[in-house]
Amino acid sequence: MATRSFFHLHLVSDSTGETLIMAGRAVAAQYPAVSALEHIYPLVRSERDLDRTIAEIEANPGVVLYTLVEPELAERLERSCREMGAPVLSVLQPIFDLFKSYLGTEVMVKPGAQHVLNADYFRRIDALNYTMMHDDGLMPTDYEEADVLLLGVSRTSKTPTSIYLAHRGVKTANIPLVPGVPLPPEVEHLKNPLIVGLFASPERIVQIRENRVLTLSPHHDVDTYTDRMAVAEEIAQSRRLFSQRGWPMIDVTRRSIEETAAAIQGLLRAHRRARIVET
Repeated sequence: MATRSFFHLHLVSDSTGETLIMAGRAVAAQYPAVSALEHIYPLVRSERDLDRTIAEIEANPGVVLYTLVEPELAERLERSCREMGAPVLSVLQPIFDLFKSYLGTEVMVKPGAQHVLNADYFRRIDALNYTMMHDDGLMPTDYEEADVLLLGVSRTSKTPTSIYLAHRGVKTANIPLVPGVPLPPEVEHLKNPLIVGLFASPERIVQIRENRVLTLSPHHDVDTYTDRMAVAEEIAQSRRLFSQRGWPMIDVTRRSIEETAAAIQGLLRAHRRARIVET
């Protein structure tokens, strides 16, 4: 059996570090035989912060990625890494250079500029509040305010997908499809939301449900909940419903939450364009 190898990955940011974490993980994922041991240093904005960071890098040599917009801090980090032989890269600098060549203007240095409390920030907070209040079929009388309404049988990732979309400013409600339980009557008359059906293969649904069985109440019908034939019929009924109503469907069997959300956002853009044309 091959031995899995590891390396230290240092992510140094003057903000929250989200950009670095996503970039680092996206690249590390392309090396399945190697695992990154992440060391994350957010809010590095002073010499003292940088001192502690450099000491950690010296103690655990590895790859260093950073997003420091203060030139003095960035230069010192680069110099220290060169001296200790650690490969170092500014993730933002190539983008800064490209923007400068196109826009013809200098960058205004401002750490954490993407996290200002502007209208877009409050729009995302409002979307998150809405989504949390309309999870799992709650408050159906407010569905007209939603941007997206997700439907699907149990364990089709409706809630995590809804929350992911909400973090991007998309007000999202979701309804579980339960055998023998009709949809809320409000759904029949919705005009604003994009309604999307989520489904997965019976094998995938059964696998997830079996892992959840231990958390269910003793009164839950576990046999039906995890029976493959019953699950297959649930999924078939849901797909017939989506098809009859003309609602777009997404197979989430092999999709990550991020991929499902990206597909929904593409459908939402088309939905909004169509509504503009109608009006």
